[in-house]
Amino acid sequence: MLTKTTYYPQLVDVKKAHDKLKGVANLTPLMLNVNVSKEHQCNVFLKREDLQSVRSYKIRGAFNKISSLSKVELDKGVVCASAGNHAQGVAFSCKQLKVRGVIFMPSPTPQQKIEQVKMFGEEFVEIRLIGDTFDDAQVAAKEYCEAQQMTFIPPFDDEKVIEGQATVALEILEQAKEQIDFVFVPVGGGGLAAGVASVFSELSPDTKIIGVEPEGAPSMSTSIKNGENTKLVTIDKFVDGAAVQKVGDLTFSVCKETLHDMVLVPEGKVCETILKLYNKDAIVVEPAGALTLAALDQYEKQIKGKNVVCIVSGSNNDIIRMEEIKERALLYQGLKHYFIVNFPQRAGALKEFVNEVLGPNDDITFFEFSQKTNREKGPAVVGIQLKNNEDLQPLMLRMMDKGILGEYLNGKPHLLKLIV
Repeated sequence: MLTKTTYYPQLVDVKKAHDKLKGVANLTPLMLNVNVSKEHQCNVFLKREDLQSVRSYKIRGAFNKISSLSKVELDKGVVCASAGNHAQGVAFSCKQLKVRGVIFMPSPTPQQKIEQVKMFGEEFVEIRLIGDTFDDAQVAAKEYCEAQQMTFIPPFDDEKVIEGQATVALEILEQAKEQIDFVFVPVGGGGLAAGVASVFSELSPDTKIIGVEPEGAPSMSTSIKNGENTKLVTIDKFVDGAAVQKVGDLTFSVCKETLHDMVLVPEGKVCETILKLYNKDAIVVEPAGALTLAALDQYEKQIKGKNVVCIVSGSNNDIIRMEEIKERALLYQGLKHYFIVNFPQRAGALKEFVNEVLGPNDDITFFEFSQKTNREKGPAVVGIQLKNNEDLQPLMLRMMDKGILGEYLNGKPHLLKLIV
């Protein structure tokens, strides 16, 4: 039983939210994944929130919040700011409840996401593209909300939103046939983690709840370590569904007491997991949806022989991102490397590089060169994919022997990000 926080989801309220969501949110399956289970020598069950009608769990919190409003509030309408899953959850809820919604999104939002929000909300939703960043859109949304006396629907830091997300935990406990030893839950703003951890603390206190964040956006981890909710100065937004600069005050107060551990996962590992899920199980997930599975390696010893649940939070992944996902996975695996190579300014230099420097399994995947006059050597940016990561050192030695190795860019992220 929790005693320190001023708020945490009450079981009776979570059950009310679950009743409200019947016929709105899908009862997503809890599925044993044979491949992942064999890999980690335990029983790994996936809670498939990627199979929701809006392809993420966000429908739960959005619908529970909006449906809890008074008639006066509903008549005035709702507002949210989001470039992702929360916007789709709000749009879907507005259509279901026949409520006017105004959704603010940053101007660079991909057209695919804009079209998805339009599809789910239809005539009940108006989309406004404002500013260059999410923060710009959120400031505009709150100003508009106040001016129009509408209700703002936050993505995570709200009691009704948390209670809606907590229904995921109720379903897991209803669906599980055996005692669950571990639940891995993705953490962005913390709404899902706070809800899931609270329900398990009441109904299955022996289950360990592990929060998972992307390494480039450790907002909850940092806040728990500091003992206060902390805003990060900068974050890597690649895992966009779980990358926030600051978690919610409510969600932090609950998570710091109910989560048993926080794990950080490198973005490259997330990409590797996305590709593995697609290639082995034909499961398409967004980066945030792969977080929990990507964390299992770090718990290899603890989970062996146990019953483990990984919440797959969503599958809103734009196909145009797949090249970047593949690239990041190869970089993480040590199979893709970028160099500045100083080629002699003479005919045959590239042929010599291919024949005498590259190994038999090395492949050039990127090459950018512009010949310079009146110079002995000219720099080229070269990307090379290896078959085995142990081939890197011999490759670099051969380049040094030839006197052509300029810079190894993988170790210089500020330069590498100009290419990847």
